[in-house]
Amino acid sequence: MTGALKGIRVLDFTHVLAGPYATRILGDLGADVVKVVSEKRPGNTPDSTYYRMWNRNKRSLSLDMSTEHGREIARALAERADIVIENFSPGVLDRWGIGYDVVSKGNTGVIYIQMSGMGDGGPWGDFVSFAATVHALAGLTYLTGVPGREDIGIGNSFNDHQAGLHAVTIMLAAIEYRRTTGKGQRVDLAQYEVGVALTGTALLDYFANGNVQKPVGNRHQHEIVAPHDTYPCLGNDRWVAITVMTEVQWQNFCTAIGRSEWTGDPRFATALARVEHLEELNNRIADWTMKLDAYDVQELLQNAGVPAGVVQTGKDLLQRDPQLSHSGFFRKTIDAGAYNEATPFERIPLQFSRTPVEEYRAPRAVGADNAEILSEWLEMAEQDIQLEEQIGTLR
Repeated sequence: MTGALKGIRVLDFTHVLAGPYATRILGDLGADVVKVVSEKRPGNTPDSTYYRMWNRNKRSLSLDMSTEHGREIARALAERADIVIENFSPGVLDRWGIGYDVVSKGNTGVIYIQMSGMGDGGPWGDFVSFAATVHALAGLTYLTGVPGREDIGIGNSFNDHQAGLHAVTIMLAAIEYRRTTGKGQRVDLAQYEVGVALTGTALLDYFANGNVQKPVGNRHQHEIVAPHDTYPCLGNDRWVAITVMTEVQWQNFCTAIGRSEWTGDPRFATALARVEHLEELNNRIADWTMKLDAYDVQELLQNAGVPAGVVQTGKDLLQRDPQLSHSGFFRKTIDAGAYNEATPFERIPLQFSRTPVEEYRAPRAVGADNAEILSEWLEMAEQDIQLEEQIGTLR
């Protein structure tokens, strides 16, 4: 691999989404990411959607961590890694004898990232957590519904992605600290706390004003603006989002849709009046949009300087989006990996002028890189690797 992080060694014990997403980014940027897996662990098989999605640009080491031999190899690898990252429940790697206190004795520069659901310690430290429960506890589920339906929530693994991005930021910061001091460190990242931090203005509103924010659907939480919603268009479940933030945009909107008289109507003449008569305004706009194609509405309003965007599906993004097509956002891997085919995927959403990210390798079969990794990282002889395979350590 080439890239800005070429030469950085990452020992990856993560699973599911948040951790693998973080290490996928590191792999995209050129780090040597060794993913420790086992055929015994669900989700590590070539037909697993999660394994396929989050494990490109990584090498695969199959290691049975239930054996002492497996744990010894893992400890030796950790002592040669720049970064060790895991998202098990707190204490798992400590019980395996490869926790930070042990590893850092032989590797003082190690950056050791622990990104459990609730963090290390505390009354909820042992909670089993997944996206839906973290969203609920953090307040994200409550805030992202519609009025009267505080149970709807976000609907995907939003917090996992954000925790992964936080982990990348942490690792880059720790690399910079080590560059200037020579010292590594342990970092405890609580995915739950990431979610709470994402509630942002809801916390500020309560701290400053004592207000408990309510879910408002597509309406703006803090500004008196309208229209600010999604509207039905021609076709099955087709929608367009329209956001009018200024009076100039309101006037341009009315002119563009042939309703200039609305600007003089006292019910719609000001933003405050429009908010007060929001239901009637939204119904009138929907009467107009539902007769038109969503992309035609978007183009008409954008040409008039009014923010508008089609509510796109995955199919739209892949087949109809001209912006993503122009930037080459969707690619195929340069090799077949474990699946005997080039895997389609989205590239990293960054473009570097000096260290471009152009190498995208498909996820590897479990243990496909055992010999290469053990030879390069541990200088293990071929006969010793074969012996470990025979006794079942590498599986």
